[in-house]
Amino acid sequence: MIEIIPAIDLYQGKCVRLTKGDYGQMTIYPEPPVDIAIRFEAHGIKKLHLVDLEGAKSGNLSSIEILKNITKSTGLQVDFGGGISSEYDLEEVFDAGAKQAVIGSLAVRQPGIFSQWIKKFGSSSFILGADALNGKVAISGWFELSEIKLEDFLQEYFELGIRYVLSTDISKDGMMQGASIELYRSLQQRFNELNIIASGGITDISEIEELDRIGIYGVIIGKALYEKKILIEELARFII
Repeated sequence: MIEIIPAIDLYQGKCVRLTKGDYGQMTIYPEPPVDIAIRFEAHGIKKLHLVDLEGAKSGNLSSIEILKNITKSTGLQVDFGGGISSEYDLEEVFDAGAKQAVIGSLAVRQPGIFSQWIKKFGSSSFILGADALNGKVAISGWFELSEIKLEDFLQEYFELGIRYVLSTDISKDGMMQGASIELYRSLQQRFNELNIIASGGITDISEIEELDRIGIYGVIIGKALYEKKILIEELARFII
């Protein structure tokens, strides 16, 4: 059964959603992030994807207190990404209660450091952030497009022991025009030993059902929940 993972994206302490990763197209939601997390858990959700958008943009952690509040106030298993640029940052994230750290830009720019972290903390402590546009890996909060092919990137870190991958199709993110089902189908076929987490564009329960059918491990749902295109109550059938 596919894992349902709601997202809370943070900017200046508020829950927000971007369109195609554009900070100039930001929707702000008034409900405090910790209240949103508590509400998710009350509906049976077990995991949460927490993103520090300020950190992703600046390279510095800025949402540790919110992470602490959520992990203290709920039993959610939180994965956290954005702004992790040193081992000190990483330890701070884990000390604040995150179960896994999402590493993307650093995995591109400093693969040697990331490989050391994998050895020290264990591969299950990490989710490889493999966000892509037109088949190339994007970094720095999606401000930069690398020359690295998505599938080559996944293969490199699979060989280093990574088994959890979060891949967002940037062209779909926040658009609510449907997920890149064929992208995830092809990734699942090539990397069937990876736990692939799909993100971006989810707007209908049928898409979650299709991702489940093709064997995708998890799906992140953001804007569709906040805009009530998908109701949290509708997800009960996927929650064990």
